Amino acid sequence: MASSAAGAGPRPDPALAEFPDRAPGTRRWCFADQLGPHFLDRPDQPVLLIESRAVFARRRFHRQKAHLVLSALRHRAAELGEQAEFHQVGTYAEALDLVREPLSVCAPTSWGSRDLVLRRPGVEVLAARGFVTTQEEFASWADGRGRRRLLMEDFYRDSRRRHDVLMNGAEPVGGRWNLDEENREPAPVDGRIGVPEPWWPEEDETDAGVRADLDRWEAEGLVSFVGDDGPRLFPATRAEALHRLEDFLEHRLGAFGPHEDAMLAGDRWLAHSLLSPALNLGLLDPLEVVVATEQSARDRAAAGDLLPLNSVEGFVRQVMGWRDYIWHMYWHLGRDFRRRNHLAAHAEVPGWLTDLDAGAVDAACLSDVLGDLRRDGWVHHIPRLMVLGNYALQRGIDPSAMTDWFHESFVDGYEWVMVANVVGMSQHADGGVLATKPYASGGAYIDRMSDYCGGCRYDPRKRLGDDACPYTAGYWSFLDRTRERLAANHRMRRPLQGLDRLKDLPAVVEQEQLRGTDPP
Repeated sequence: MASSAAGAGPRPDPALAEFPDRAPGTRRWCFADQLGPHFLDRPDQPVLLIESRAVFARRRFHRQKAHLVLSALRHRAAELGEQAEFHQVGTYAEALDLVREPLSVCAPTSWGSRDLVLRRPGVEVLAARGFVTTQEEFASWADGRGRRRLLMEDFYRDSRRRHDVLMNGAEPVGGRWNLDEENREPAPVDGRIGVPEPWWPEEDETDAGVRADLDRWEAEGLVSFVGDDGPRLFPATRAEALHRLEDFLEHRLGAFGPHEDAMLAGDRWLAHSLLSPALNLGLLDPLEVVVATEQSARDRAAAGDLLPLNSVEGFVRQVMGWRDYIWHMYWHLGRDFRRRNHLAAHAEVPGWLTDLDAGAVDAACLSDVLGDLRRDGWVHHIPRLMVLGNYALQRGIDPSAMTDWFHESFVDGYEWVMVANVVGMSQHADGGVLATKPYASGGAYIDRMSDYCGGCRYDPRKRLGDDACPYTAGYWSFLDRTRERLAANHRMRRPLQGLDRLKDLPAVVEQEQLRGTDPP
């Protein structure tokens, strides 16, 4: 589909357009999240890569996110050599104005970037890549459901059937589709998962050049960052990404499942794969990750080393289930979804949270998670949802602003990743489109799933007083503030009924109003 010339009619909505699959012979424009070989039609295809400094000037990104993206882009340019036309410029337009040949591009991952390529003359926009299910396949699945909800579980099962993943004929391996109930074990009492530390990449002269440029840009006032500088922890090349995948499959996958929801102050990695940044840069094709995971499990079983099915299935569900589902729902729900605010949450993101100021926070869980995020640009999904997201939900922080905060603060954060995850799942701002009830909980959940509470100045059992846990008190204050908006939700009936049994509720609400979004 070629771009319209000036004066032509309006372009079709990119979320609905049927993009072609191939444009052989053209130079392939690859964005910085399209860096793997699966974004090319042939190994020797000419490539256009653009490093735009304006991208980093528009937002206050985590320093390690900026480093990772630029390192990956520059490493890819170096790998391709003369095959790539690589421009380091202020804006995309500056580079595109220098290109004198037709371009093709795989449909980018956000509304804004799709608008950019669709309005550019001489650019043919192809079908999106980098996901297990195509947009055409998702649209067919969604249309076939009629008025039924687009549930992730149903989408995941359909995808496994189509790709014959963890299947015995028409039935799932082990007789069950989802083993999530086996993957909710609390943190081990001894604070150890019992797996080797993850494999770490080694920085090189490309990383040194990126670091020098970021230092210079910041000193010149062109950009501003949050978070600590390096060392780089995540893959910036396909070779590094494949090495991390191998390391995970060999040393960590078996222990992944049972404690994937646990949190430990002394072990921020647990048995997680740490592959999301590489996947979201396009260094790995998610289907190859799924195939490699299943093959590893089969090979080890043949050798008498049986991997727990709940670990294998849990990881596969993350990659081809949840990740794909969030991508497709980003487009399906439309441009305006990020502005939904069903619970009327309008508080600003507080400065201490924006700055990742762990030292300002007394609550052990939140302080530790913020410290990890400041240092690494990453924490796993439960600290994101049940510590960071839970806090914002309880305190009524604007969901769109929190979406931006997650996008900027995480090395694997992108627009498509965070809109549905934050607005829909974490902040329940969609009123129940993605999740049937808010992911709000008191301190008891954090106490059960972590080792944070033992040494904390707050008591997870208390909701009133100087040592009242901000999550426990915040939970009841949240329910009181949103009870009318949640009254029709049948899954919230019992929690809301519990409000009427709290004789100290007015005092708790007043206490939490005074606390507001001050550092807890």
